[in-house]
Amino acid sequence: MDALIKSMLDQKKWAVVGATANESKFGNKIYKKLKKFGYEVYPVNPMYQEIDGDICYSSLSDLPVKVDCVDVVVSPERAMETLKEVMELKIENIWFQPGTFTPEIVETSEVAGVNTVYLNCVLVELDKR
Repeated sequence: MDALIKSMLDQKKWAVVGATANESKFGNKIYKKLKKFGYEVYPVNPMYQEIDGDICYSSLSDLPVKVDCVDVVVSPERAMETLKEVMELKIENIWFQPGTFTPEIVETSEVAGVNTVYLNCVLVELDKR
């Protein structure tokens, strides 16, 4: 898993599904920390038009570029929808934050050939860099 985490963190274009303007939520903290570390990051949340002065997109399909990695910060029910979109768009990497996945979601992702990180938190892993 460590090699996979390193490989994902080496990717430069990320989308944060579940990004939010609420500064107390992980969707905001992860989005801002990825930006702080120099990543090209796209917020995805249909409830916002912008976050932190950046355009917020309703779905991964609406992004202006194909991202290298999708960080998932939503409930497992919504995470499965995100995974389906990741597979349709042929995005190679997905990172499920703790609490956002079920064993079925992880299995579906891995069987589909998507590089999958779960259990680990992006915030913690970035701090190790």
